[in-house]
Amino acid sequence: MKKHVLMTGATGMVGGEALKACLENEEVGRVTSLVRRHSGISHKKLTEVIVKDFLDYSDMEGHFKNVDLVLYCLAVYKGKVSKDEYRTITVDYVDLFAKILKTQSPEAVFCLFSAAGAVSSEKSRMQFARDKGAAENQVFTAGFPRSHAFRPAYIYPVEKRKEPNFTYRITRGLYPVLKAIYANGVVTSRHLAKAMLTIGLKGGDQRIYENPEIRKIKTHEPKSG
Repeated sequence: MKKHVLMTGATGMVGGEALKACLENEEVGRVTSLVRRHSGISHKKLTEVIVKDFLDYSDMEGHFKNVDLVLYCLAVYKGKVSKDEYRTITVDYVDLFAKILKTQSPEAVFCLFSAAGAVSSEKSRMQFARDKGAAENQVFTAGFPRSHAFRPAYIYPVEKRKEPNFTYRITRGLYPVLKAIYANGVVTSRHLAKAMLTIGLKGGDQRIYENPEIRKIKTHEPKSG
């Protein structure tokens, strides 16, 4: 039986790569993508659902049914929004999503795009660390048979994009140097996305994957022809 993947964040850096990986993968038969705007991608496997408010899934719960795997890639950069909005997007969105999924597809596998530095105890002076840890805990305590959090460090965008700030522009330029001197501190957006899909489909023995462990995951490559 081919898998039904439900995903978020498909118009973002990592989510976009995750969507491509799903559409290329022969084990995936159907992809439901919850987005704020259309990705511009048309594919027989893909159903895009426009969500105006990720805290309101009224009349949308049907899209959560018969789901085998979730790739949750919705995220926002710290500093781009207020502290309260960052908490809402990072924690509250995940909490509601996981609760609805549990009622509709209780046996689904949940793969969460988190970040290096997340603190599971939720005790940190840094909001980023607390909130990322809280989001992970929402998923881990939801009761799914298998759930995983992926904590990448610096993610190198495979596709060209407008960097969110000056620091990211500098870091992108320094990527070849960083990769040479500290490979375990970087990962490409494509490898991260494919690693999430691979663990989601094939299984994994870890609940949390830090950046060095993400890099070691052997990802699925589509068959030629």
